Amino acid sequence: MPEQPRDLVERSFRFATEVSRFVNRLPKLRSNYEDSRQVVRSSGSVAANYIESQEGLSRKDFFYRIKVCRKEARESGLWLRLVDIAGDAMLALERDRLAAEADELKRIFSAIAGKDDTTGPL
Repeated sequence: MPEQPRDLVERSFRFATEVSRFVNRLPKLRSNYEDSRQVVRSSGSVAANYIESQEGLSRKDFFYRIKVCRKEARESGLWLRLVDIAGDAMLALERDRLAAEADELKRIFSAIAGKDDTTGPL
């Protein structure tokens, strides 16, 4: 497996693009329609909110965006587990890899959010 970039802007962007590519390869099943839309949205939101956090106007705004990133990464993992791969072993491996990346991103954002002593959990 290729090494993940250390830059979270690039890593979150790569996650969103890889999810989009994965979704395009899913079987065209009715059950995948909404789940696919949701996982594309939530994975893109991880990247978008991290970029926004870098432009934060205040410490409070930064930590709010980081907590949104954590929430969206957690949600991405859920939607990835819900898509129907119709028994395709290659799709299963890709889904599992992306779900693991969503979990790792969630853990990274949780660690960053844990440094916030000004607000409660999101």
